[in-house]
Amino acid sequence: MKAKFADAEKVFNSIEKLACKQDQKILAVWAADCAERVLKNFENVCPEDKRPRLAIEAARKWAEGEMPMPEARSIAFNAHASAKDTEDMSAELAARSAGHSAATAHVAEHAVHASTYAVKSIYHSLKDNANTAVEEERKWQYQHLRDLSGKKS
Repeated sequence: MKAKFADAEKVFNSIEKLACKQDQKILAVWAADCAERVLKNFENVCPEDKRPRLAIEAARKWAEGEMPMPEARSIAFNAHASAKDTEDMSAELAARSAGHSAATAHVAEHAVHASTYAVKSIYHSLKDNANTAVEEERKWQYQHLRDLSGKKS
């Protein structure tokens, strides 16, 4: 992805720097928000499979203190299992994004993985303007993390 998306890569580097300074609960909410933006890519292919949606909900519940970390982590594994159950690349990547959002409850660094899988899901879901969509999504992710952390643009 690096060669194709130079601007998106610059924003990703900014995301990584900003993310390492954030509270884990902020990162879990941000990861859930990133994953939710591509959840339709999974649910359009596997409408009966709720594991990725449950993972996004688990990330938010953990951040609110409504779910213990081991339960969120277990739900993350379930979302990753759903990724293996589909042959559609965009759906698989969306499920992985959701899984990493819930896994943020266990290890904060999973949040950045959730954002990256979301971007990859977008890329694989589009035939036209994929590069532009990836760059725009990375910009949204960065700004949204800044907003959640209380920083101004």
